[in-house]
Amino acid sequence: MKKNYLLMTALFAAVSASAQQKAMLKYPDTQKDNTTDNYHGTTISDPYRWLENDTAAAVKDWVIKENKVTQDYLSQIPYRDKIKARLKELWNYPKYSAPFKKGDNYFFYKNDGLQNQAVLYVQKGLNGEPKVFLDPNKLSTDGTVALNNITFSKDNKYAAIGTSASGSDWVEIKVIDVATQQPTGDVIKWVKFSGATWKGDGFYYSRYDEPVAGKEFSNQNQFQKVYFHKLGTAQSADELVFEDKDHPLRYFGAGVTEDERFLFVVAAEGTHGSEVYYKDLQKGGDFKLLFKGFEYDYDVIDNVGDRLLVHTNNNAPNFRLVSVDPTNPDPVNWKEVISQSKDLLNSVSTGGGKLFASYLKDASTRLYEYEMGGKLTREIKLESIGTASLPSGKKEDKEFFYTFTSFTNPGAIYRYDVTSGKSEVFRKTEVKFNTSDYETKQVFYTSKDGTKVPMFIVHKKGLKLDGNNPTYLYAYGGFNISLTPSFSVSRLILLENGGVFALANLRGGGEYGEDWHKGGMLSNKQNVFDDFIAAGEYLVKEKYTSPSKLAIAGGSNGGLLVGACEIQRPDLFKVAFPAVGVLDMLRYHKFTIGWGWAVEYGSSEKKDQFDYLLKYSPLHNIKSGVNYPATMITTGDHDDRVVPAHSFKFAATLQEKQSGDNPVLIRIETKAGHGAGKPTSKLIDEAADIWSFMFWNTGTTPKY
Repeated sequence: MKKNYLLMTALFAAVSASAQQKAMLKYPDTQKDNTTDNYHGTTISDPYRWLENDTAAAVKDWVIKENKVTQDYLSQIPYRDKIKARLKELWNYPKYSAPFKKGDNYFFYKNDGLQNQAVLYVQKGLNGEPKVFLDPNKLSTDGTVALNNITFSKDNKYAAIGTSASGSDWVEIKVIDVATQQPTGDVIKWVKFSGATWKGDGFYYSRYDEPVAGKEFSNQNQFQKVYFHKLGTAQSADELVFEDKDHPLRYFGAGVTEDERFLFVVAAEGTHGSEVYYKDLQKGGDFKLLFKGFEYDYDVIDNVGDRLLVHTNNNAPNFRLVSVDPTNPDPVNWKEVISQSKDLLNSVSTGGGKLFASYLKDASTRLYEYEMGGKLTREIKLESIGTASLPSGKKEDKEFFYTFTSFTNPGAIYRYDVTSGKSEVFRKTEVKFNTSDYETKQVFYTSKDGTKVPMFIVHKKGLKLDGNNPTYLYAYGGFNISLTPSFSVSRLILLENGGVFALANLRGGGEYGEDWHKGGMLSNKQNVFDDFIAAGEYLVKEKYTSPSKLAIAGGSNGGLLVGACEIQRPDLFKVAFPAVGVLDMLRYHKFTIGWGWAVEYGSSEKKDQFDYLLKYSPLHNIKSGVNYPATMITTGDHDDRVVPAHSFKFAATLQEKQSGDNPVLIRIETKAGHGAGKPTSKLIDEAADIWSFMFWNTGTTPKY
């Protein structure tokens, strides 16, 4: 009796504190103006347009005030610090990448546990003593400078190392002498969406012109160009290799075959569809058109003599591998190497004189080895449903390393012997958590139009399906990106507190090839939202959870997904986490590289596309008098992929129009961008705030 009384007293205290907290929540006074736009005869107001100027003093002041409201709210959650302490405990284990061979050296990344950035190590042979090659943690005092990419010259004497600061997409490339680990003095700036592609005594890279000071993270990026940098020279002396003065809104990236014979420039107008130009460097001459764009995707894997191996969805929605004569590249002359199948041919690599193919079957990896001519040699057996990296290497290599992970497997690195075809565990990850207590199942639920959609569900074995479990539903649904099983340290907080994690593979993604992608893009985008809503309805119907316990989350395009669904179905979800989201669908294309998403979304500049964009644009569909879910919007002040203005305007509008007592907060991370390269300390802080906010607003008391 006394125990029940104490439990009731504690519950009453928590409810009272929550009610008091909500009553005391006061948002900053966000000024409005009379800004309007006329879209094809329709007038659209944009009263918070001023928040787009992220460097203005008024906007910086607004950010400070909003962050204070958010932190004041979160600081009153009694178990927030305990969740953060538990996260640190769970996070603190060694994490390794698969090693990769360069000459006599093996390189690999390792994070001891709580280091902000993983350290790059080098060792002579597999049994050599590991030594630090590059420690990004020493490049800044707070871990906000991250290693973006590293590539090696063909003779393995030099490494071009790209770093990015504060999560920005801008990359600076420096060259290091591998033997001495000393910089050569070569420095390349204003690189974006490009690494270094080596050829002889230099490398190709793509860059934009230096942006206007103060607008580095917001102004539209135009006229990307390809240059060649010769070692030992200044960037100002770099050779302009490729430009297109007639098309400012295209990406251009260079690549070379392993033997450095063929040079390619791949052009793209967006995130899918490409046009490819090539040059035979043995013969010289100008670039020639290899594949005309932009209806299909083309990825040149390598060459076999005079012919090219190309991974493409041309006449193959699930992709195939073909052999192409570059001097006669018409598709009628292609030779089939690996034909299209019912499963998605996700990617292809070469190494050891073999081809390696990665397929997706219901969003789970399958690996196969082929002869160079396309004859299937063997399947590389994986331990269970999960995600494996693709083995690759040079022609002379006889062993490779690949990784495998799943929702309940923190990861293992396998060593693959090309001669025998056998895999053996090279290194296994150990965490301070009994993953065997948890299970993963895959279900197929029915969306609004009858389409069957797959979803992974992870929870503790023996979970009681009584509708009372806090559930975190995550998805992406766009840009031909496939979500596959992966391990998350952060997610363990949810699972060990009786929660359910669900990952839905929505249309718009790439899990079932180009047809699945097209089913969720442009005028079909509402299918993606319908798929996500149906996932929530399934979880409620099957009593995994209830609307009062259901949270939804997604980032970037997934932030759009969450924003649209919380606006369309506020009754179905209790908590929403739109992260770095594309939330203003009428103006997204006007910032940085947003123009590249028009092939996926459409553009408000076209009447028919404006009509459907307006129907679902999260910012433009918020209504007064609706009790929207408890919402915590997250973004970064250095996000130059999806500029923070999206989140700023969405937060201000939702705070203005929200009815009821569900909070609307925005958490704006400083010295952070779209997510890549975020230091461990910031990841832990953010995860602690997310789980605290979710538990608090679903009435869940963690066991800490």
